[in-house]
Amino acid sequence: MPEVISDTSPLQYLYQTGLLHLLPAMYDMVTVPAAVVSEIEKGIELGIALPRVREFPWIRIRSVEHGRLLPSMTDMGEGEREVLALAVESPDTLVLLDDDWARRVADLLRVKYTGTLGVMVKVKKRGLIAEVRTFVDRLESLHFRLDSSARAHILRLAGESP
Repeated sequence: MPEVISDTSPLQYLYQTGLLHLLPAMYDMVTVPAAVVSEIEKGIELGIALPRVREFPWIRIRSVEHGRLLPSMTDMGEGEREVLALAVESPDTLVLLDDDWARRVADLLRVKYTGTLGVMVKVKKRGLIAEVRTFVDRLESLHFRLDSSARAHILRLAGESP
């Protein structure tokens, strides 16, 4: 199984929808860079409902070793930059990433990725949840950016009518 490296938003939204506990069932271990830990801890201090990543035995915190890519990726947050830098350092990884610009950079770097919605579809296909729609509704109430065509596409992928 490839290494899985997560950005902040998939951890946040899976936690807030009650699905975070399914990540180890899907991927065994999830790696996060130090910048993601920092973003999450700052959010917790602000009162945002976020997972305390240091408390999960299946989340591994890893520092970027070389960081050659970090200065050149200025249009992204620190978390996205470190996630992509780790992915480049460790070929054959899967990145959990929601940010559209970061996904475009991942395409250029030939880094495989999925996002919060992709994880939800995979979880359903494995039979770990009965439907995706409830969780998509919850994501929208959390201000997750999702237009109607993307919503319909995800529901079709999950075998649910839009």
